[in-house]
Amino acid sequence: MQSSSAPSAPETATRPLPDDRPRTVPLRLAVIVASNREGRFGPVVADWFLAHAREHAEFAVDVVDLAEADLPTGLSRDPGPAAAATLAAVGPVLAAADAFTVVTPEYNHSFPAALKSLIDWHFTEWQAKPVSFVSYGGLSGGLRAVEQLRQVFAEMHAVTIRDTVSFHSAHGHFDEEGAHRDPAVPDAAAKTLLDQLAWWGHALRDAKAVRPYGA
Repeated sequence: MQSSSAPSAPETATRPLPDDRPRTVPLRLAVIVASNREGRFGPVVADWFLAHAREHAEFAVDVVDLAEADLPTGLSRDPGPAAAATLAAVGPVLAAADAFTVVTPEYNHSFPAALKSLIDWHFTEWQAKPVSFVSYGGLSGGLRAVEQLRQVFAEMHAVTIRDTVSFHSAHGHFDEEGAHRDPAVPDAAAKTLLDQLAWWGHALRDAKAVRPYGA
């Protein structure tokens, strides 16, 4: 009787990768500063997060600041000159992005109108890309705005990241220079968020390279 043995592993399973294999192209991360309110605190939180994002090895970072790129709430197929100029500046940044982080406050249990306008003026730019959130506010830390944004981005065929970074009573967490007063916990949260965002960014970009996404 002939003895049986476990099948050998395919040759490709143990074949070493060539030394000249191409390096992974960094993910383009668009960080959206959602508040355009006079006297806003958003730049403090955004600058804190941008320092972490720019140090992360997986990302090349762009910024979309809605105080500088505000869009009208009235959507149009033939936008006026100001809206057209803003779309021409912002649209390519969103289209080129592999991932997004939205830095948002909470206004009246929701997110800013300027952010809704940015989302609504675009569609394919969001599709099959991951979105993460850094929020700030009062007692809720902006998390009610984030929960609403998850529903909005689902409609845009985007994938939202589970873990967030949130700051309740945000003004008290940062000093006059914009540095966090007790950075250990938020720094760890930012790393978790960015690591998850990188995983999803690579996974979705690789998947679309094999099979284009069709909404």
